[in-house]
Amino acid sequence: MKKPVFTGAGVAIVTPFIGEDLKINYPLLEQLIEKQINNKTDAIIICGTTGESSTLDHEEHVKAIRCAVKTVSKRVPVIAGTGSNDTEYAVKLSNEAEEAGADALLSVTPYYNKTSQTGLIEHYTYISQRVSAPIITYNVPSRTGLDIKPETYLELSKLKNIVGAKEANGSISALAQSIRLCGDDLYFYSGNDDQITAFMSLGAKGVISVLSNIAPELTHNIAATALMGDIRKSCSLQLQYLDLCNDLFIDVNPVPVKAAMELMGYNVGRCRRPLGTMSEIALAKLKKTLEKHELI
Repeated sequence: MKKPVFTGAGVAIVTPFIGEDLKINYPLLEQLIEKQINNKTDAIIICGTTGESSTLDHEEHVKAIRCAVKTVSKRVPVIAGTGSNDTEYAVKLSNEAEEAGADALLSVTPYYNKTSQTGLIEHYTYISQRVSAPIITYNVPSRTGLDIKPETYLELSKLKNIVGAKEANGSISALAQSIRLCGDDLYFYSGNDDQITAFMSLGAKGVISVLSNIAPELTHNIAATALMGDIRKSCSLQLQYLDLCNDLFIDVNPVPVKAAMELMGYNVGRCRRPLGTMSEIALAKLKKTLEKHELI
C-alpha cells in the first residue's frame, strides 16, 4: 500500500509578478505561502498551471521551487510542477526539483505531441525510473488534448513512485472506474474546485485547488469535513461557494484568480502573455461574487 503525499486541500499557488517586465516577486511569494500555511492549507503546489509554469524559464522555475521549499521549511509538503511534453526535459526538471528539496512532483501529461495511451505509460515509466520523489500525475484534457484512461491509470499505479493523480477531466464516471481499478495503489485528487465533495465521496484524498489562493481555510474545510466522513457538511460548503468556484474560471485560469487577489489587496500582477486581462463585464461579475462572500 502506498502513502498519499497529502490529504486535504493543496493550493496551486499563483506566481506573483512585479514591474513592467513581470519578474517574479519572490518576497510576495513568500508572504502568500505563509498566508496559506497559517490558514490550514495542507500542501503547496508550486509552478503548476496556476503558477504559470509554461511561461517561466528554467532558472525561474527552479528558483521558485527553492523559494517555496525554504519558506515552507517542512511544515507541509511542497509539490513541484515538473511536467513537460519532452520526456527528457521532464526528468531534468524533476531531478533539479528533487535537489531543491521538493517533497513530491506534479507531472502533467505531455501536451501538443498527442501521444497514445501506450506512449503515456512509456513517458511516465521513463520518468519514474529516473527520480526518487513521489510523483502525482496530472490529467487536464482541456489544456493538453490528452485524457488518461482508467486502464492506463491501472498500469501507472504499478510503478512504485507514482502515488497519486490530479484528475481534471471532469468525468465522475471515469474517476469511479479509476478508483475501483487502482485501489490504494493510486490516490486521486480533484483538479476542479467545483467537484471536491463529489470526488471525495468516491474516495479521493483531496483537491489541488485554485480556490485556495483566495479562500484557503474554506477549501481546507470542504476537504477536511469530507475526509472526516461528514459528506453532508462538505456538500453544504461546496454548494454555498459554487458560484465563487465557477467565477474563478470565468476567463482562462489563472487570469480570474489573479484579478481576484488584486481586488483583495495582493499585488500579484497580471499574467504573462499570451494570457490577457479580463473584460470589464467579467471583472464586475467576479467582484460582485467576492463581495457577496465578504472577501473584499
